[in-house]
Amino acid sequence: MPRPILDEAHIHPAIRDTVAGHEQDIVREVQAVIAAHPVVVVGMKMNPFPKMACKLLAAEGIAYQYLEYGSYFGEWRRRNALKLWSGWPTMPMVFVKGVLIGGANDLKALLKNGELKKMLAG
Repeated sequence: MPRPILDEAHIHPAIRDTVAGHEQDIVREVQAVIAAHPVVVVGMKMNPFPKMACKLLAAEGIAYQYLEYGSYFGEWRRRNALKLWSGWPTMPMVFVKGVLIGGANDLKALLKNGELKKMLAG
């Protein structure tokens, strides 16, 4: 089932460029890193879950690229652009071969059932 996104026809023409361009620099940056690296973790300071994801990957000997954007006290507006783009509501966002697999707990589940290794091998 596709996730609902407000159709452009329901956005007034005077604000379409503002909506389309909102914080797109951070989205383009993340997209470029995802295209260049098999495993990417997008996180933030002070949140234990991005650290957990990185530790899980390191323990398995899986190389990853880590991007950090602000903390609970800053850069939340920029992170919101990533959340709107991906549809994922929390940090971290873990990408494997360009596919969003979820957060730290989702990563843990894929490691446990062996699916992450299959994704990386395929």
